[in-house]
Amino acid sequence: MSDKIYTVSQLNKYIKQRFEDDIILNSVMIRGEISNFKVHTSGHCYFTLKDTSASIKCVAFRSFAMRLRFAPQNGMKVIAKGYVSIYERDGAYQLYVQGLVPEGIGELSLALEQLKEKLSKEGLFDSKYKKPLPFYPKKIGVVTSRTGAVIRDICHVAKRRNSLVKIVLYSVLVQGEEASTQICEGINFFNKKYPVDVLIVGRGGGSMEDLWAFNEEKVVRAIFNSKIPVISAVGHETDYSLSDFVSDMRAATPSQAAELAVPERDGLINYIDTLQKELNYKYYKQIESKKSQLQMLLQNSLLMHKDKLLVSKQQQMDLLIERLYKSAQISFKDKFHQATLLNEKLQTLNPINILKRGYSLTKKQNKFIKSVKDVQQNDFLQIVLADGTIKVKVIDIDKQDK
Repeated sequence: MSDKIYTVSQLNKYIKQRFEDDIILNSVMIRGEISNFKVHTSGHCYFTLKDTSASIKCVAFRSFAMRLRFAPQNGMKVIAKGYVSIYERDGAYQLYVQGLVPEGIGELSLALEQLKEKLSKEGLFDSKYKKPLPFYPKKIGVVTSRTGAVIRDICHVAKRRNSLVKIVLYSVLVQGEEASTQICEGINFFNKKYPVDVLIVGRGGGSMEDLWAFNEEKVVRAIFNSKIPVISAVGHETDYSLSDFVSDMRAATPSQAAELAVPERDGLINYIDTLQKELNYKYYKQIESKKSQLQMLLQNSLLMHKDKLLVSKQQQMDLLIERLYKSAQISFKDKFHQATLLNEKLQTLNPINILKRGYSLTKKQNKFIKSVKDVQQNDFLQIVLADGTIKVKVIDIDKQDK
C-alpha cells in the first residue's frame, strides 16, 4: 500500500490526464438515445445518451450548439462525436460533444422537417394569405445571382412574351453562409425602396445543401411579410424548398416563373378583341330587347286609349278632392267647438268679470294687498273697480281677531 496521500483535486486531475492520454477517448463516436435534454441560460446544452443498459452524460457548448441545424429532442436516436473527459469539480466523466447527427435521417432533412412543422403551425403556409398575381405587371423584381442562368432565362421569356415589361435585378448570393441574409435584403429592398408589381425569388438546381438558403427561417418570413406577390422559382421541377410553400405562387423552373408573371402580349390583344366583340354583341342584344319592350308597351290598350285613362284618373281626383273638403269641414267644426269651450273658461276666470259683480282690488304702489299686515296708517292705496280706480288714504286699521 502506497504511503502517499492525494487530495481529491489531485486525484481528479490525474484521472482527467489519463482520459486525455487515451487515443480512443480523445475522439469517439457514440450511438444512443437522447434523454433529459436541457438548454442552459448560457446557451450550453446538457443531455444524456443512453441505450438499453447504460447511459453517459453529455455537454455541447454554446459555440457548437448554435451551429446545429436541427433541434435535438428527447427520444431522438443520434450519433454523437466528441471526446470523453472528467469534470474535475464533481469527479464525473462525460462526453464533450463536437458533432451530432440524427441516425437514419440526414441532418438537413430533419432540420427541414422540424422548421416546416413549426412554420406550418404558425400559419405561414395557409392559402388565405396567398396574394393574387397582378393581371398586367409593368415592373418585375428578381432576387437571384447576376451570374447564373436564372436571370437570363427570366429575361428571355419575359421579353418574348411582352417586350414592354421591365425586369429589375437585385443580385445576391444564392448559396453559402451569407446567401440567406442577402436574399432577405433583396426582398426588403423591393418592398421598401423600389416597388414592383411582382417578385421572382429563386436560383437554379442543386443539392439540398446548395438550395439550403431558401429553407432558412428568415428567408421564409421575409417572403411571408412581403407586400408584393412573390413567385418562388428554386431549383428544378422536383426540387422543393420552404420558400415554395410560403410564396404566393410556386414555379417549377425560373422560365416558368417568367411565364406566370408576364402575360403574353399577343394573347392579351386577342383577349381584348374577344372582350370587345362580346361587349358589342351584348350591347346590340340589349338595344333589340329594349326595342321589343317599347313596342309591346305602345300596343298596350291603356296607351292606345289614353283619353279614357285620363278620364278615369280625373274622376278619382274629384272624389279625393270631395273627401278632402269634407274632412276639412269636420276638422274645422271640431277645432271651433274646442275654441268656444276654452273661451268660456277664460271668461269665467277673467278678473274683470269678477269686478263687474261688485268686487274690487286694492293695491299699494301697484302691488296687490293680500293682508292688513301689508298696510300702515297714512299709506296711500288704489282701489280698483270695474269702471275705474279710487285713490284713498289709510286713517285706521282694524285687525280681525282669529
